[in-house]
Amino acid sequence: MSIVIVGGNERMECKYKSICKEYDCEAKVFTKIKGGLHDFIGSPDLIVLFTNPVSHEMAKTARSRAARGNITLVQSHCGSCSALRSILDSHFESHQEDKICSAAAQ
Repeated sequence: MSIVIVGGNERMECKYKSICKEYDCEAKVFTKIKGGLHDFIGSPDLIVLFTNPVSHEMAKTARSRAARGNITLVQSHCGSCSALRSILDSHFESHQEDKICSAAAQ
């Protein structure tokens, strides 16, 4: 699974990536604005948007990319490690339920 994290604290970038590895996910982290962010996001399975420490332009780009690509977007005001873990736990829990429901329907 691939995850893109937009926003958050610059000093936490490595920590965000290591948390994602714990969930067997590859992560791209964008804490600062970069030209062409839309192109860098690509087509991940999940976009995590930390809304507090992020520019309006980066947030707008993440939201539009998620909408146009039919990508799940989860927003959190807080950019902490526990917030990221909570988001990933919820995301994987809901996907596990989807798989169980799909298997039961067959």
